[in-house]
Amino acid sequence: MSTPSQTVDLETYVPHVDHTYDPRDPEVALYVDDVSVRFGGVQAVSSATVAALAGQVTGLIGPNGAGKTTTFNVITGLESPTNGKVWLDNNDVSSLPPYKRARRGLARTFQRLEVFGTLTARDNILAAAEFRRSWAHDHSDPRQVADELIERVGLGHVQHERVDMLPTGLARLVELGRGLATRPKVLLLDEPGSGLDTAESEALGDLLIELAQEGIAVLVVEHDVDLVMRVCNRIHVLDFGRIICVGYPKDVQADPAVQAAYLGAED
Repeated sequence: MSTPSQTVDLETYVPHVDHTYDPRDPEVALYVDDVSVRFGGVQAVSSATVAALAGQVTGLIGPNGAGKTTTFNVITGLESPTNGKVWLDNNDVSSLPPYKRARRGLARTFQRLEVFGTLTARDNILAAAEFRRSWAHDHSDPRQVADELIERVGLGHVQHERVDMLPTGLARLVELGRGLATRPKVLLLDEPGSGLDTAESEALGDLLIELAQEGIAVLVVEHDVDLVMRVCNRIHVLDFGRIICVGYPKDVQADPAVQAAYLGAED
């Protein structure tokens, strides 16, 4: 991002939004509707609205402590908002526990890895495929699903290695494969590129684009700005819990409030 050409008061700045959506719009797979979260005297998220569309990769970016992971926790039901709603596939799921949201097509990865460390990469993905079959009651073959996803996320060479012995970047791909094994409609990825080298990051970006082209709504939190700008159709920017910009990548890069948030321009 270029150096800001003007000072910006982020407390009073009116966010740039290129489009608004109705949570009941069929193309809106996920809608975070005016969500706020307060922890005691700390306002972690303030009236945030985020839309993720089927068939697109949507970015949720911002400096450390902006409220991105808290927003993910609200979406998945791990955190209750002070106010606001979460819509999934045109249904209000705000009162549903995490497992019911998962069964409705929501999957996520975590900033801090959540994997079965003593299991192999393949067995992590196999476990998720077996869990899904237990409640979906379909005719899928979990072993076939695991084999296909191992290759798709690029883990064939380490599929029989214990996950706690893998580099962080590869362990994140295990978590991604496990999420995909549930066949989600909406996939939340919290810093999936962390720990990946350049080639692995490029492969991840290609995979995210492919997943979106297959109809999945992908919402990604990521500090790798180059990755975000390459793969995202639209980007939401959080700063101090507030959405300060929503738009296409080129518009977000040029937004003075975004530049101020990232580069520390004086108010």
